[in-house]
Amino acid sequence: MSIRIERSASVIVCSNDSRRYHEEMVAGIYLQEIAEQFAKLGFEAILIGNAAAAIQGAPVTTIDIDFLFRDTPSNVAKLKKLAKSLDMEIFNPLYPASQMFRLMRDSDTLQLDFRVRIRGIRKYESLRSRATLVSFGDKQLLVASMADIIKSKRAAGRPKDLAVLVTLEEVYAKIQAREKAKAHQPKEAV
Repeated sequence: MSIRIERSASVIVCSNDSRRYHEEMVAGIYLQEIAEQFAKLGFEAILIGNAAAAIQGAPVTTIDIDFLFRDTPSNVAKLKKLAKSLDMEIFNPLYPASQMFRLMRDSDTLQLDFRVRIRGIRKYESLRSRATLVSFGDKQLLVASMADIIKSKRAAGRPKDLAVLVTLEEVYAKIQAREKAKAHQPKEAV
């Protein structure tokens, strides 16, 4: 399955080559469902990777939705409750060595990966300080900054990460140009 999340986060296109079909699903529904459950459980995690980049306008695909979270006993317990509330199975392949929990749902092949660490980012708190809150329905998710996504992918050095760097850097340059132009606009008088 591959997921394409468009800038508006309104469409995910999933393709499963083994079944030879394409189906469109609303990404906002998944992200809203996830945001609602995070809020309900008091669970905090930061959306990272290609899904976070796509929300910021990058034309990239992914097979999963990745998050970074603090590795505490309380958060691991909340992650287990999250899996149950989303009707997902939780796996921790090679944990603690892999420092990742994978949640999978058979009914629609949704896959969420929760990581304790990502390359290029030293602390959860520093990533959080640069993240942006993005609304999905009446709930919000923290989304990593494009600069941090680029930094992490460069540090990971995997071919699939390096392959999208030019695209991410182009989108980031546009984001910076927009922010610079916005900062130079005169303020309206009250």
